[in-house]
Amino acid sequence: MTGDVWLPFPADEIPGLPEGLDYRFWNGEQDFPADPADCAFYVAPYMKGGDIAVRPLQRMTSLQVVQTLTAGIDHVQNGLKYLRPGVQLANARGVHNASTAELALTLTLASLRGIPDFVHGQDRGEWRSGFRPALADKNVLIVGYGAIGSAIEDRLVPFEVARVARVARSARTTERGPVHPLAELPELLPEADVVILVTPLTEDTRGLVDAEFLARLKDGALLVNVSRGPVVDTKALLAELENGRIMAALDVTDPEPLPQEHPLWQAPGVLISPHVGGPTSAFTPRAKRLLAAQLTRFAAGQPLDNVVLTIS
Repeated sequence: MTGDVWLPFPADEIPGLPEGLDYRFWNGEQDFPADPADCAFYVAPYMKGGDIAVRPLQRMTSLQVVQTLTAGIDHVQNGLKYLRPGVQLANARGVHNASTAELALTLTLASLRGIPDFVHGQDRGEWRSGFRPALADKNVLIVGYGAIGSAIEDRLVPFEVARVARVARSARTTERGPVHPLAELPELLPEADVVILVTPLTEDTRGLVDAEFLARLKDGALLVNVSRGPVVDTKALLAELENGRIMAALDVTDPEPLPQEHPLWQAPGVLISPHVGGPTSAFTPRAKRLLAAQLTRFAAGQPLDNVVLTIS
């Protein structure tokens, strides 16, 4: 294989990279490290925003592969129109499993056990004891049962949940049990005590959690979103939060970042974290292992893993 490889890490910091490729370090800086026209394998910078990720694509006329370091590809979607037919787009399936699953469980437990209220009490020197719901014996519904959804279930099992229901785009069977198709979601919602959203943002899932979806949830249900903000209709969610019928724990919002004056900040029963599902100490070693494996396949002319789209 010929052509440059653009990496958001210095090549000498990634163990296992194949020899014979020309590595260029670029992590979103204003100046490009080389002529974009010579780039064959482009790894989009992580957490630099869509505008930066797509900026060199129009000039990458020799490109063969775009590799994201996220499970979602929405931040590079606007740049796909610049790519010639045959260019492959691969995501980072598996890289964020541990980090995102940890946060999903953290948000779930913190919301159920009232941790935000304890923190506010600590700030004021108040002893706020009381009876709180447990995760044990709850019915949990995972919407978007892929690699991260499976990792979330791994972490739920020791907490003695009553049942885990799984939903994905299409039906299939796993070792743990059936995965229901998205079409069956309405009949599963009324049984769920906790709904965890980990679905990618697509035309089918944009606005999936609307007023009708939320109305099917039982009183006191908890909605946890670690997927993408626009999967949830913010106006509909606010209406349910403000009447106190459900709770929510959100790592992602719409809009994002959430403006300081937005009413979601002050809504009752909501816990918000600032889109931190992926960026933890677990990210870097897993991202580097993915890149070494992908580039080894690329250098050998072998099929890549995690290819989600080939430009036609």
